[in-house]
Amino acid sequence: MKRVAVLGSTGSIGRSTLDVIARHPDRLRLVGIAARSQTDRVAEQIAQFHPALVAVWDEASAQALSSRIGQRVPSGADGLLELATHPDVDVVVVATSGRDALLPLMHAIRARKQIALASKELLVMAGELIMRLAREHGATLIPIDSEHAALFQCLQGIAKDRVSRLVITGSGGPLWGVPEPLRMEASREQVLAHPKWQMGPKITVDSATLMNKGLEIIEARWLFDMPLSRLAVVIHPEAAVHGLIELVDGTILAQLSPCDMRLPIQYALSFPERWESPVAPLALTRLGSLHFIEPDLEQFPCLKLALEAAAAGGSACVALNGANDTAVAAYLEGQAAFGEIPRIIAEVLEQHEPTQHPTLEEILSLDEWARKTAQEIVKRQCLLR
Repeated sequence: MKRVAVLGSTGSIGRSTLDVIARHPDRLRLVGIAARSQTDRVAEQIAQFHPALVAVWDEASAQALSSRIGQRVPSGADGLLELATHPDVDVVVVATSGRDALLPLMHAIRARKQIALASKELLVMAGELIMRLAREHGATLIPIDSEHAALFQCLQGIAKDRVSRLVITGSGGPLWGVPEPLRMEASREQVLAHPKWQMGPKITVDSATLMNKGLEIIEARWLFDMPLSRLAVVIHPEAAVHGLIELVDGTILAQLSPCDMRLPIQYALSFPERWESPVAPLALTRLGSLHFIEPDLEQFPCLKLALEAAAAGGSACVALNGANDTAVAAYLEGQAAFGEIPRIIAEVLEQHEPTQHPTLEEILSLDEWARKTAQEIVKRQCLLR
């Protein structure tokens, strides 16, 4: 029986994780959940799973929930840290994005927890630090992100020096095939209507700009200890193949599965075993043709910016992530147009003074600077409209 804590239980990944846990009561037990502020949904999860540990980031929401359920509910970073390091927790699912989960993740690694990692932003921000810490403490990080879960599965039993290239696939997102002028003026409904995956709004916007593919390249660089020269992105509109590895003899191994996040989540929780799943397998005879297309970096400047930041390394990736988070939030709040997202990120990167091998304190400080700078750019653009 694996005892699981889920950081970010009310988001799309968190809810899918709880569904997986509910389907394997003889193998998994939910002992802890954490959310930002959605106390009604948290209360529903408590009623269904009865976790002993509950945390809510927002202090007022935590106090209200504590009074409602008659149970202690810690808030802020302390609440996340308690769940991530508790002795009754075997597996920590990191399903919350942004810097708030960085310290809990690092403490969970020090506590030698098995980590099921869904937040690519953490490895983008601090991949060098996180993976070094994981090696030092013998912690296991298993990716939940569908593309990295695919690569992780393909790499099982393969010596690293026998791998010549890792290939990350992407559907192209909701705006693939839309001409650039129309893409830049796309409505919110168009941007958030992903053709293959049901995801949260932030990652869906990243999919539309292809920034998610750039972030995934940076994540793969650290997660699999591969140089950028051996990492590639291809657009695969059918979204049946989630990742491929090319071996030194020219063989290519691919992982195919339906677009259902419960599959990579379940594998991360069951590893090294495989369990039965409620997800219907791919009907291969119905797939038809499979296409693989090299992305046009000029048509998708966010991907280009991410690859340039990856090549620069160090603090450039921290600035990229903070600027992108802020630009996307501004778009979702109606403060910036879709076409302004790459311009905001580019301006932040132009102002950024890069450093290599930043410390944790430098990462947190630079992340704050990048977000503040991006917010100032958004305000200036609003005034110019």
